[in-house]
Amino acid sequence: MERTCVMLKPDAVQRGLTGEIITRFERVGLKIIGVKMAWPTKEQMEKFYPSTKEWLTSVGEKARKSHEEKGVQDKRDPLETGKWVKSVLVEYASCGPVVVLALEGNSAIEIVRKLVGSTDPLKAQPGTIRGDFTPESIVFADANQRATRNLIHASGNKEEAKHEIKFWFKENELFDYKLGGEEILYSNNWTKRKKT
Repeated sequence: MERTCVMLKPDAVQRGLTGEIITRFERVGLKIIGVKMAWPTKEQMEKFYPSTKEWLTSVGEKARKSHEEKGVQDKRDPLETGKWVKSVLVEYASCGPVVVLALEGNSAIEIVRKLVGSTDPLKAQPGTIRGDFTPESIVFADANQRATRNLIHASGNKEEAKHEIKFWFKENELFDYKLGGEEILYSNNWTKRKKT
């Protein structure tokens, strides 16, 4: 089974969407193996978000692409833009309480990313968390000199998931238990399954 990490950002908590979002993960068969609420400091969030040149440049390129798709010229250096984006993400993620989940399931990372939707909420499909609950855009947030309020952070790959779960949870805060109906979801033996 694969593990992933999700952080419901302060806007999700403040808007009372925590239960709705968690329900969507549970409905697709993902198992919550860890959950906590925290009010992170700026220092914590500095360590949480990557500082590698590759990550920062990637974030800057994403911002540039969003601007250009809206017809806005963006001549900023992607690395410098990425640094600025990280600084506003840190500010945003530390402005209020967050709820962090460690989830487990078959292809958990990919499933969560599909449920969450595009980082730019304007591109998020209806039916995704961001598509249903976020009337925001990267261009609008940049124009207002703040982070895009897109409700949620989800690990992008196995390395990120491992780092992020370890960042938020001690080993004894992660729980292994049998999920009701798990043998139905993951068993090859359909004829001899036990009732749950």
